[in-house]
Amino acid sequence: MRVEMRRSAEEAARLGHPSYVWRAGQERRLNLVRQWTRLEDARVLVDGCGIGMYVRAFRRFTPHVVGIDIDAKVLHMGATSLRLPMLCQAAGEWLPFPENTFDTVFSHEVIEHVMDDRATVAEMVRVLKPGGRAVIFCPNRLYFFETHGHYWRGKYHFGNTPLINWLPNPLRNRLAPHVRAYTSRGLRRLFAGLPVRMVYHTQVYPGYDNIIARWPRLGRAMRAVAHALEHTPLRAFGLSHFLVVEKLGSG
Repeated sequence: MRVEMRRSAEEAARLGHPSYVWRAGQERRLNLVRQWTRLEDARVLVDGCGIGMYVRAFRRFTPHVVGIDIDAKVLHMGATSLRLPMLCQAAGEWLPFPENTFDTVFSHEVIEHVMDDRATVAEMVRVLKPGGRAVIFCPNRLYFFETHGHYWRGKYHFGNTPLINWLPNPLRNRLAPHVRAYTSRGLRRLFAGLPVRMVYHTQVYPGYDNIIARWPRLGRAMRAVAHALEHTPLRAFGLSHFLVVEKLGSG
């Protein structure tokens, strides 16, 4: 049983399975997307949708939501348990859609797992309509923990590991070869030469939903402090980047 649980955790960390639940943290990120994109009756692509929690959330605002993921198993779960239409298996590096298709492309903690992150963001831009926006959440290299676990002597260890991402690249990548973490400059560099403008870029802290579920007062206090830090220079150490880019050109 422990071996199977370890394998499941390792697979989830390697493939980047999104959340299987919807809590305050996910709702907060959805509201951030709403602030910076048009969702009402928009054509939306969720790039790396997992079982489709965000696909379902976006369908509150528009029926025109498509979700893609590389993992057929989680897509099947979304199609059956959440009864979501318009889920298809595809890789982010080769999106099966024409140019200028979507008003919004949403990528939630995905690009750190793909084979080629540069090709993945180029595909996001390609399928956006001129004036459309891509919204990306991804791991921040300056956050205090690596949240995807790590490898030590050939074995995967699940859980948050402190300070791995602060190590020099050769050491960091030996401990966490299965996932990337981005500096602000490194993330923005992925879009170099693409027809986009940077609309907004910041870092966000965790919502501490799991802690709140067990210790409500402690968790809410931690959340309040973390969210306050987002309005100070210490936001640079947040859990995730939140980046919004807009495709240039005229319709």
